[in-house]
Amino acid sequence: MTAETLFASLQLSVPELILAAGAMVLLMIGVFSSERSSTPTVTGLAVALLIIAGLWLVLNTGEGEAYGGAFLSDPFAKFMKVLALIGSITAMVMTVGHARSTQIDRFEFPVLLVLATLGMLLMISANDLISLYLSLELQSLALYVVAAINRDSIRSTEAGLKYFVLGALSSGMLLYGMSLVYGFTGHTGFDEIAVALTTEGRSLGLVFGLVFILAGLAFKISAVPFHMWTPDVYEGAPTPVTAFFAAAPKVAAMSILVRIVINAFEPVVADWQQIIVFISIASMLLGAFAAIGQRNIKRLMAYSSIGHMGYALVGLAAGSMAGVRGVILYMLIYMIMTLGTFACILAMRRKEGEHVENIDDLAGLSQTNPFMATALTILMFSLAGIPPLAGFFAKYFVFVAAIEAHLYALAIIGVLASVVGAYYYLRVIKVMWFDEAKGEFARTAGELRLVFGLSGLFVLGYVLIGGPLGSAAEVAARTFF
Repeated sequence: MTAETLFASLQLSVPELILAAGAMVLLMIGVFSSERSSTPTVTGLAVALLIIAGLWLVLNTGEGEAYGGAFLSDPFAKFMKVLALIGSITAMVMTVGHARSTQIDRFEFPVLLVLATLGMLLMISANDLISLYLSLELQSLALYVVAAINRDSIRSTEAGLKYFVLGALSSGMLLYGMSLVYGFTGHTGFDEIAVALTTEGRSLGLVFGLVFILAGLAFKISAVPFHMWTPDVYEGAPTPVTAFFAAAPKVAAMSILVRIVINAFEPVVADWQQIIVFISIASMLLGAFAAIGQRNIKRLMAYSSIGHMGYALVGLAAGSMAGVRGVILYMLIYMIMTLGTFACILAMRRKEGEHVENIDDLAGLSQTNPFMATALTILMFSLAGIPPLAGFFAKYFVFVAAIEAHLYALAIIGVLASVVGAYYYLRVIKVMWFDEAKGEFARTAGELRLVFGLSGLFVLGYVLIGGPLGSAAEVAARTFF
């Protein structure tokens, strides 16, 4: 690599360099500052770092390959990176007032979130199996620690251990799949794999490799049958951590799933399409039916997340530009709805300081906190896919893409699963508006009110701003076609 190509590569990866260098500096600040003052300082600087990286992505127009083709900067990568950064920034801001009460007021917490976000950005831009694995592990290792960061809580420790054990298993499957693909194509670069599949055709061993790779990535988006960790980790991890898990990492994992099937394995579309269709149907159905009996709202959101990943995969199964555009918009809308809902869950705190998580604790919220009840109602209706809210348009785009690709059965099953799933969202609304109040929550923190207020506003006003967002998503989707 010459000095010119190295300089060009560094220019394309400035946001990642900002986060990498910034995380090291934050670590030093945390170590050498007094324990009491270090956490707020490091958290504030971490948010500033993420904002600077996001602004660079928005303002800088540079595109191309870097580091010998292992790293890619294109419209799709930029759009999804900005989305992941918004998710990380929002989740970090939401933790500010709750760090002490949830036992995560350690300076290591924001540093780990920055490192996890760095892994996500690298993963979104990965154009090689090796760079994909390294970025995935950087993100995962930080998330394993974050899940168990409350060492005094048995639930949190158990959540971290379960996530680590199952995550290690999924990483092993992913690596095994990569080694098979490399063995049968002789390449690790996505473009070279696509060329090899076009010229030489597919073999049985390569299909096995593809299956293992998709299995490893399906774990990261918590798609069935690799969803087992999700309800336990969502419930056991501190709520601010769960809010982070539910948003940005899902965007990054779905991005690399899109890139690897549409780019590297495009010549064997018939093979991966069957796998995506299966995990999509399984995720939609399990997400719809398993959530019905849930009483804990975090577990409910875990099964809701599994179902929503299934809906997003409907667009990917189509394998078309309309399908990829649908996936991009779905992840955007899903992330905003989820962050807003978790802001409401974080606000579920009694005046005595106790955090509550049962759906029944929301009883009579419309009388005690009408603003929060209204925002959560809008978000629940949107998650259920009720028109004309944003959640309806998210599902509409992916179902239309599936119909255009003649995947009629998939679209019909998706619509039926949506109808079933609407039940448990409507139950939350019924508890808030029609049940007798059990007590009042403590005053809601300003940052939480801002998050669920803006989320509700976005969901409600999507009809007005959907055009520009759809155009941006189309530009990002055109990267592959």
